[in-house]
Amino acid sequence: MINTKRVLAALAVATAAVTGSFVSAAPATADPCGFYATGSDAFYNHCTGDGSRVVIEVEVWGPNYERCVAPGRTWLGSSGKIDGAHYVGRTC
Repeated sequence: MINTKRVLAALAVATAAVTGSFVSAAPATADPCGFYATGSDAFYNHCTGDGSRVVIEVEVWGPNYERCVAPGRTWLGSSGKIDGAHYVGRTC
């Protein structure tokens, strides 16, 4: 007799292997790259392995401003005051 649950589990594993849809080993709490906001704070996460510092434009209510950020997460301010941030294409 064929065990249906085992066959379905084996098919799911085989499908995931072929399509590359295995779940990443990275922790679920990892910060995303680029701009992101939580309920209270806004951040820019510069994801790099070369140690470079980059210039970002921070979008606010009023004139936007540029800021130099190092690798990793940089706190930009209150999420209620920051609309976004993006890399401007140069290092600092």
